[in-house]
Amino acid sequence: QVQLVESGGDLVQAGGSLRLSCAASGSGFTIYTMGWYRQFPGKQRELVATITHSGRTNYGDSVKGRFTISRDNAKNTVSLQMNTLEPEDTAVYYCYASVGLYTSVDYWGQGTQVTVSS
Repeated sequence: QVQLVESGGDLVQAGGSLRLSCAASGSGFTIYTMGWYRQFPGKQRELVATITHSGRTNYGDSVKGRFTISRDNAKNTVSLQMNTLEPEDTAVYYCYASVGLYTSVDYWGQGTQVTVSS
């Protein structure tokens, strides 16, 4: 199995920046897609950003131009650079990984809290 561990969540003021990191551990796997999702209280988990093994990125509409996702395939890590944070970005952020292709399996981290004060 794959374990995902997030770090970097914090309390910041509006307009500030924060960087989240996620490390995948385990043996005998290839991660084709990694990314970040977030969940607001009482809401469904929503896309923040994903990145494929080849580097193709996809961003949620609300974070385009402010957030940047990157990954290191050799280290099995993914990061999310968040700039110009707004109070509306306050949520629990979850690391995501998809392992395999035809028989892909999804994994989730435990989540890290990001709080943006106005």
